[in-house]
Amino acid sequence: MEAGQSDAGMLDCEAMGSGSLLADGDPALPRCVVLITGMSGTGKSSVLAELGRRGHRVVDTDEPGWILDPQATEPLWDLQRIRGLLGQHRAGWLFVAGCVANQGAVYDRFDAVVLLSAPLDTLLERVAHRANPFGATPQDQAKIASDLAAYEPLLRAGADHEIVTTAAVTDVAAALEGLAATAHRIRS
Repeated sequence: MEAGQSDAGMLDCEAMGSGSLLADGDPALPRCVVLITGMSGTGKSSVLAELGRRGHRVVDTDEPGWILDPQATEPLWDLQRIRGLLGQHRAGWLFVAGCVANQGAVYDRFDAVVLLSAPLDTLLERVAHRANPFGATPQDQAKIASDLAAYEPLLRAGADHEIVTTAAVTDVAAALEGLAATAHRIRS
């Protein structure tokens, strides 16, 4: 078992440390692509911003252009665009964040799929105080609770790793960097 990993396959972020391993500009950094997924409020956008500050290439698929119909009840990635992004990435680490119904169709294109999770009360507290308006209403919060029960087990089943995001975002980012380093060594 690796340092920082529990016997349940979840990572202990504090045990992993909070320093950046390498920056994407380092020629010693091999190619690795990591999907960061999880329900609303798990911290995908926050950790992506931290990874970007550390010099890594990041893509938030909640940004315009990645979702086929942003008004749809269940968002779907534009799989052709996602495949293009992943196929064109040649060096360094790429962290992609998102949670859509068809993401499993491209799991084989990622070196690691990482589920971010947190207790429901933590999720609801986070979505109540963020810039993204989803989660502000009682209806949104009921949907988050329902989706957590229905879909998080499916995400967990497809993930290679799970990180509980009750730790500081710097610790979560460090854990993701550790996974990127490990994923490359395993798949090389």
